[in-house]
Amino acid sequence: MKWNLPNALTVLRLLAAPGLAVMFLYFNRPFADWLALVLFVGAAVTDWIDGHIARSWKQESKLGAMLDPIADKAMVVIALMVIVGYSSMSPWLVLPATFILFREVFVSGLREYLGDTAGTLKVTNLAKWKTTLQMVAIAVLFAQGVWEHYLGVASWNMDQATIAQVLERRAAEVHGLDWKLTGMVWTGHAGIFLLWVAAALTVITGWDYFRKATPFLKEDR
Repeated sequence: MKWNLPNALTVLRLLAAPGLAVMFLYFNRPFADWLALVLFVGAAVTDWIDGHIARSWKQESKLGAMLDPIADKAMVVIALMVIVGYSSMSPWLVLPATFILFREVFVSGLREYLGDTAGTLKVTNLAKWKTTLQMVAIAVLFAQGVWEHYLGVASWNMDQATIAQVLERRAAEVHGLDWKLTGMVWTGHAGIFLLWVAAALTVITGWDYFRKATPFLKEDR
């Protein structure tokens, strides 16, 4: 194993993944939303930084090549679990989150089965765009959680009708709430749209990997 700065950043990103869930276990909202947003964005930025350093300083290693996709998947999967569990937008997020989780498990299973021939499933440029879009969508959805609780909406114990009543009452009580409400709504819609686009790319890249693996799955004649 080879330890260097890119690998250290990757390990920190891997450890940050469960930290997203810990934020919501030990901190109240919206403080937990802020911490999760900062932690997730920070981890996403280090994803670019460690790759750039590894290429520029010629510090690419087998350890980094193994840990980097694991850290990315851990961040995305845990973040989606937290968002679906806590966001008032969760009914619109369950299906794209399901597509993303299913694809990650499916492709990981393919790579494990193929073993030494897993090089056939090298990460494509479209898969890199997929990961980037997933992270942008998740960051926007965490930001929506900040707006949501800044407006006093406790989504984990309120249905949509109750949320609407709370927002209407708050609008009557607080001067200038309209732009804050607009910010919450549009941030939520943007996050949902981006996650659905990311889910579409996830399905497309998953199918591409399956197509490439098909010749290795045929029975010997």
